[in-house]
Amino acid sequence: MIKTFLSLVVGAAIIGGGYYYANKSETVQNYISQKFDSGTFHTLEMRFTSDLIMETHKSELLVDANHSFLSPTLHFYPYLLMEVKYSSVENTTSEACILWSMDDGEMVTTTATWEMSHGFEDCINANVDRNDFKIINALASNHGTLSRKELGLAIHVEPDILDRWIDSCKRKKLVVQSGNDYRLHFQTPKLKLTPETALDHYLVTQPYKNALRQPKKYSRRQIERIANLAFENDFTIRNITEIFLPVYRIDVQNPDGSILTTYWNALNGKKFDKLHSIL
Repeated sequence: MIKTFLSLVVGAAIIGGGYYYANKSETVQNYISQKFDSGTFHTLEMRFTSDLIMETHKSELLVDANHSFLSPTLHFYPYLLMEVKYSSVENTTSEACILWSMDDGEMVTTTATWEMSHGFEDCINANVDRNDFKIINALASNHGTLSRKELGLAIHVEPDILDRWIDSCKRKKLVVQSGNDYRLHFQTPKLKLTPETALDHYLVTQPYKNALRQPKKYSRRQIERIANLAFENDFTIRNITEIFLPVYRIDVQNPDGSILTTYWNALNGKKFDKLHSIL
């Protein structure tokens, strides 16, 4: 009797703990959403078909008659569409939209080419704070490099405070010292941006169902936080929606049996150059 009672208590604890963890952990929720949720979700409009992309880029993808296309597949990458307002340089308030990837933690600067920021993912992973971003933004506004004296003049803080902030960025591997100068520790950083994604067309979303979605590497909370830190005081997120970008995987069978794989953005028809792991 006692053993039966204990077994029931242990079982209930395991089930209850699992339920609690699954509801509290964003990682578990994302996994469940990706693997088991076959419901409707919203995607950006597919303005280019796989057939059109393959025909347009046929000479690039098929070297000769010994190469052939395999059946293309469609995958969806998670983004946040944020409606924002901010103070522009003309001393007026601007309202805009930002597309921010939940896959690589970077902001889309223009939908025409799908050019991205560079450095925000590192900032998310380093768990930067507001003071870190004062150093980062000062450097980003000055081609990525400043002397300690120039940093002090740009930020207007006491020397001991400045040293603490610099040391914090150095510990987080975001800033390195080169002689008497400090520089951003990114290859070709792109962080000092207008908080707006340039849209070559008005974004249209449409419902989609029962399709393979790329897992979210970064959460809505992380992206909201980094955007607020990066764009500072007058930046406000008015509304935020999770949407998905349709991406074609196009495979080419080579004569030696190997396969050349490329990815193509179905919104603008251009190559999706970033290295992604397709499930």
